Amino acid sequence: MKKFRKVLDGLTTSSPGGTIGTPSGGSAAGTPTAAPTPKEIDVQETLISENFQLCKTVRHGFPYQPTALAFDPVQKILAIGSRSGGVRILGRPGVDCYCQHESGAAVLQLQFLINEGALVTACADDTLHLWNLRQRRPAVLHSLKFNRERITFCHLPFQSKWLYVGTERGNTHIVNIESFVLSGYVIMWNKAIELSTKTHPGPVVHLSDSPKDEGKLLIGFESGTVVQWDLRAKKADFRIYYDEAIHSVSWHHEGKTFMCSHSDGSLTLWNLRNTTKPFQVTFPHGKIQKDGRKESCKPILKVEYKTSRSSEPFVIFSGGLSYDKAGRRPTLTIMHGKAITVLEMDYPIVEFMVLCETPYINEVQDPYAVVVLLEKDLIVVDLTQSNFPVFENPYPMDVHESPVTCTAYFADCPPDIIPILYSIGAKHKKTGYSQKEWPVSGGSWTLGSHTYPEIIITGHADGSVKFWDASAFTLQMLYKLKTSKVFEKPKPGEGRAAELGEEDPFAVQMVSWCPQSRIFCVVGISAHIILYRFSKYDSNTQIVSLEVRLQCDSEDIITPSENENNPCFSEPGPHSPQPHHQHPASPGSRTPEGAKDSIPCLKVKDRVVRVPPGYQSELVIQLLWVDGEPPPQITSVDINSAYGLLAFGNCNGLAVVDYLQKTVLLCISTLDLYGATDPYQRLTRSPRRNRQSTSEFCMRGLSNFYSDSKKRIRTSYQSLTELTDNQQSTDMDRSKSPTSGHASRRAMLQQLHGVTMYSHDEHHTTTTSYCWNERESRENSFSRSRSSSVSSIDRDTKEAVTTLQFGESYGRKNDVLPGPCLWVGTSLGVVLLIPMSIPIDHEERMEDSVTVGPSGAVQMLKGSVLRFAFLDCSGALIQCPYEVWRDQNAPEDSDRPRRRKLVHFSPSSSQDACGEGHLTVVCSERQAKVFLMPSQSCLFVHNITESSFVLRADVVSVCNSVCLACFCANGHVMMLSLPSLRPLMDVNYLPLTDMRIARTFYFTNGGQALYLSSPTEIQRITYTQEMCDNLQEMLGELFTPIETPEAQNRGFLKGFFGGNPQTFDREELFGEAAAGKASRSLAQHIPGQGGLEGMKVAAGGAVGELARARIALDERGQRLGELEERTALMMTSAETFSKHAHEMMLKCKDKKWYQF
Repeated sequence: MKKFRKVLDGLTTSSPGGTIGTPSGGSAAGTPTAAPTPKEIDVQETLISENFQLCKTVRHGFPYQPTALAFDPVQKILAIGSRSGGVRILGRPGVDCYCQHESGAAVLQLQFLINEGALVTACADDTLHLWNLRQRRPAVLHSLKFNRERITFCHLPFQSKWLYVGTERGNTHIVNIESFVLSGYVIMWNKAIELSTKTHPGPVVHLSDSPKDEGKLLIGFESGTVVQWDLRAKKADFRIYYDEAIHSVSWHHEGKTFMCSHSDGSLTLWNLRNTTKPFQVTFPHGKIQKDGRKESCKPILKVEYKTSRSSEPFVIFSGGLSYDKAGRRPTLTIMHGKAITVLEMDYPIVEFMVLCETPYINEVQDPYAVVVLLEKDLIVVDLTQSNFPVFENPYPMDVHESPVTCTAYFADCPPDIIPILYSIGAKHKKTGYSQKEWPVSGGSWTLGSHTYPEIIITGHADGSVKFWDASAFTLQMLYKLKTSKVFEKPKPGEGRAAELGEEDPFAVQMVSWCPQSRIFCVVGISAHIILYRFSKYDSNTQIVSLEVRLQCDSEDIITPSENENNPCFSEPGPHSPQPHHQHPASPGSRTPEGAKDSIPCLKVKDRVVRVPPGYQSELVIQLLWVDGEPPPQITSVDINSAYGLLAFGNCNGLAVVDYLQKTVLLCISTLDLYGATDPYQRLTRSPRRNRQSTSEFCMRGLSNFYSDSKKRIRTSYQSLTELTDNQQSTDMDRSKSPTSGHASRRAMLQQLHGVTMYSHDEHHTTTTSYCWNERESRENSFSRSRSSSVSSIDRDTKEAVTTLQFGESYGRKNDVLPGPCLWVGTSLGVVLLIPMSIPIDHEERMEDSVTVGPSGAVQMLKGSVLRFAFLDCSGALIQCPYEVWRDQNAPEDSDRPRRRKLVHFSPSSSQDACGEGHLTVVCSERQAKVFLMPSQSCLFVHNITESSFVLRADVVSVCNSVCLACFCANGHVMMLSLPSLRPLMDVNYLPLTDMRIARTFYFTNGGQALYLSSPTEIQRITYTQEMCDNLQEMLGELFTPIETPEAQNRGFLKGFFGGNPQTFDREELFGEAAAGKASRSLAQHIPGQGGLEGMKVAAGGAVGELARARIALDERGQRLGELEERTALMMTSAETFSKHAHEMMLKCKDKKWYQF
């Protein structure tokens, strides 16, 4: 609780926390023209640093660049490893956990300790890790680093504590899972093969124990050699030498035969009675050619041989297609008896796994599904039906269906919006899925107590927009909107978009959504804006199109004045622009010489179209080509349903559109907004005709952001690392901090906003050549000094409108009552205020025009302006007015005519004891300020960063208060109190940033934020202590206590004639007493944070779950012991009873019935 008093007497302003500010009116602003009257502001702030803590919560989407797959058949949970060292563990819907190896090494293989709540991961840095899954956030218990050999394959038998590890040298090591140390028992490659063999067998590609005898280990080498090793006798039972390389091996459950897949597309079946040659050789996809030879086929990378009680065995494999048909899609082949089914996949197959009813390898397997991990998808095929349908995936694995180009996050939405979006989206769902339940059903999840409606919106490169239900740490798609349906399909090689080489002319650049009024606005890359209204009814509609000519006719040289740090804040002079009813450069007044080029990039459908229920387009706004140059991309947009207005801006200027009357109210250049209060000296010169246009680069800005990467996705998915301009720029950004030079910032801003922008605290030359290297070298050749000595440097850049905000405010200093205003922020750090006059009556609003007139009022900040927000004088957030949603397509009711119902949050309505006026929060790339309106006096100033710049800023509601949340280019996440701008949190969260994270980072209310952590995944984080404390109960449980199914009784005859497996004590063979210790230099044991050492200290932490699990196991063992004792007592009692009964029988057997 803190009380702040500020006396505005024209003296210097000091920011809270001891930072000395600049004169009132702005930190980089000048002296006010008139000293404001003293004003006392009494604000009670409740937020303190202890309210904030940053941590990751949950990750959604498909694991980026997957590499490995594993399944626990008892717990029924699935694990997916990735190239970046991540592990996703999935169970029933709501059970979704993400783990990350600290090394970041790729995951090569995953092995569950079946029904034990643990997972072994083998990584590319030759390290084994043991993860504890008996807690909501898994932790590493042990790690084992191999120093001299590279890991190629691992195998963990069911209910065994000894892990077999094959290496690149061909050796097989054995690791104790409990202690995570190597056994002295080693199977060397030169002992496994015959001494007469002259060549090395190659790396170990397969390890498995025989279903018939656990003491026999089958070792497969890459060269085609297969050895069955007798672990007891320490010798080879048999050796198989085959000409073709082996990729995988699969046993028949009886242990008498096994199948191998080879590099020539063949499958070989081997019988243990005769291992000199294969029992059967088949080429499933190899046809016999005319000359009698088999056509060459691709390798079969994996094969699974599974038996079934009710039908023929299943042979399932990937690959093996013939080489003759180029362009064929990857396939999964299912051979069931004589029937062969080939399932074509959309993406290459990374791994697949057959799900069986039993975890025992020596029982009939009875497969019921096959999980197929593709490079960009996860599908599960139902094997119990003859047509092999796929299951409907309950996880949001299609976030990346088209590359994500922007995001938006809305917490605490109206409760009715999610059900209605879901009901409409459900009508368009695909059909034909399996009717059975999703087989990955492990874990447990309950709806937490801290839940509220949340919606995430993603915009995509193909023009689609997806609405997701993000409540309670889950993600489920509600509704999909295709913005491309508004336009005619461009013909190949035609149109202006084709001239620019745009692959995705409909790509979504930004979105603006009002959940209360359900008005939705989409900004596209082709300088177009689409306005949507929501309706529960379908309709036949004619799309209205507005064409806007937003063009600067003269080039402006922006030169900072000598008084750059102190520009005057004067009232509008006589030369200030007058209110514009409608700009003369609107579509109806094109110049004759420009008419041939005054066309938009896309063609809107000019016929009546039938639109289904949901979001229906009402208005399309397009910027026009001018003088053969494409329109610059739109850099900012805001819409207000109460006013019925839409504003947008780019590097040329600003436009305001009345979407109710479908007219352009204002179309003006940024320079004309200033009037006589322009703080810069601008020199006009003749335009150069033969220059490469800045706007051409602007048009390509967002395309550069994802288009090149999209091409790489199509050619090689593995090469896509970041959505950046090119790989060279990626390496540059990785090699140095984003704050270490100008180029990172400039390039990032150019891609973020799609324009070449100028910030008044940077003085270095920008040329018209947009080569990354040249631009970086030129920009780094100039100092960041703010001295006026560099004010004469020639500038060929334009001032862009970077942010817009409608709201109730005071347009001029002498205003008594607040009114509708538009706040404008530019890339020069200038804040402008545009008051508007809007008719109140419904009929007048639809007929009379809205008057808009820039007031010329100016404020200054360092860097581009990013965000506006309004507080009342008690520090409470003032919401923007909105119109209550009404369905315009609903049947009319004569008793209740449809009228607009507006909800206003006027600053004066909450000023009981605080007097008149309100506070305006303005945040730029480097600075945050709080102004008092209507006097426009600066109350608080805080310099957020000097060495970096802010990428995203939002004013959010958290803990029944408000604060300013900032994300900087150097990876820092900061929280500032309001209105005093006290630092509450500063965490170095991301060590490096890239364009993907910068463009998709989004703060929302309730202490949450999100960003795109990879091209396919959404990472959600929280910045409040309360949510961090409650995180455990919000997440799902990965492990649930389940009794391990008992092994089937084989029967006397089968056990007698089938060779009942002998009892095999691995401890006796592999333990230290028998095998000795392994060489210390071979592998190094690394205790994990969740190890036994941590259990004693952190009883309530992550490892506390394991400690409690062990206690529960001990208690269970104790209860079992007591049960055994009681059973023995009952047996003794039964024997005594039997003895007494026998004696009674002997005594009474000779008596007649009448003698009793």
